[in-house]
Amino acid sequence: MINVVVYNEYVHELEDESIAAVYPKGIQGCIADFLGANDDISVKTVTLGTVGEITKELLEGTDVLIWWGHCAHEKVPDEISELVYNQVMCGMGFIALHSAHFSKPFRRLMGTTCSLCWRDADRERVWNIMPSHPIAQGIGDYFEIPAEEMYGERFDIPTPDELIFLGWFRGGEVFRSGCCWNKGLGKVFYFQPGHESNPTYYIPEVQRIITNAVRWAAPIYRQPSIECPCVPSLEENFT
Repeated sequence: MINVVVYNEYVHELEDESIAAVYPKGIQGCIADFLGANDDISVKTVTLGTVGEITKELLEGTDVLIWWGHCAHEKVPDEISELVYNQVMCGMGFIALHSAHFSKPFRRLMGTTCSLCWRDADRERVWNIMPSHPIAQGIGDYFEIPAEEMYGERFDIPTPDELIFLGWFRGGEVFRSGCCWNKGLGKVFYFQPGHESNPTYYIPEVQRIITNAVRWAAPIYRQPSIECPCVPSLEENFT
């Protein structure tokens, strides 16, 4: 069983009726529903209102943490960001969705500004440029999103270890829409689609990619803490 925690700040859905109509259970509820339909995945959700539940103990029992945030990044305590960073270094998987590019945990993991350019309401074509990758399984050469917030280059991130998807927008921009990194003992995946006012997380390809990413990011090996041990020599006569 893969234990997943989905964090969504859950602010837009409470403040804007049009967004609540798109995601009546919140983005976290939508993601939990399709992930939880899999026999090998167990899901818990956390919001900004319950962010204090993100403790060291919770993360130690979490295989993959999924993060969605937009307008309340700075309200997440720095201490939680550091907890997330430390657990990824120890092997926990981390998936950042859409505007979580500017979240504290993602920026801490990347070590860069993670800035980009953007524009509302565009059509996106997401190209599968690494079809052999586990995250791309079940995805065709490309799929289309009728309405999505445009994210464009330059995206200030470290060069990805693997680039899985490339987004093209009707306005002419391109974007590295699906990026993988190995960080410490953990795996990190950034996936660009998912603006709060668009029903992106109901699209079958998007659900398939996130589900694949959960299985990819789940730890194979995990250590309890970050250590820098002093060890004895393996050779008896070593001086």
